[in-house]
Parts: sequence; C-alpha cells; structure tokens
Amino acid sequence: MTSEELDIEFIAAVDRVNDHTEPFPADFLLRLYAYYKKATNNYDRPSSRKPIINAFKANALFQVKDITRDEAKQEYINLVTNYFLYRK
Repeated sequence: MTSEELDIEFIAAVDRVNDHTEPFPADFLLRLYAYYKKATNNYDRPSSRKPIINAFKANALFQVKDITRDEAKQEYINLVTNYFLYRK
C-alpha cells in the first residue's frame, strides 16, 4: 500500500469513528487515541479534567512510542475495521 493510499484509508477510518453514535469501550478508545496521536504526530499532553484519565492516556501513548507513524495509521485502520466487523 502506498503512503497516499494509507492516508486515504486512515482518514476514512477516522471519519467512521467520528460518525459512529454509539459509545465505544474504554479500552478501545484508549488504543484509538494512542494510534491517532502517533499517526498525526500530535504529542500534546492529555487534557482531561480528570487526572486518572490523563494517566491512562499517557500510558497508552507510552505503549506506542516505538512504532512509526505509518504503523500507527495501519493499526488504527485495523482496529476500526475489526471493531465494525465483529461488533454485536
């Protein structure tokens, strides 16, 4: 897959998540958060009002620190695809 094709699929996956109206499981959201932040090169500190949520987000980011942006995009796409394929 070319970089351009990966970007197109990544944007489509992000749109699919944003268009979804039902709540996602918390662990799924944390993985999406980490891959999205890595894929978009956004290293801003988590900004929740609740310190515990910031800690979970920081931990999720730490877990993806050694992957590339393209790998993060692909993992994000895979998560979204599998979620919608296997959800109830």
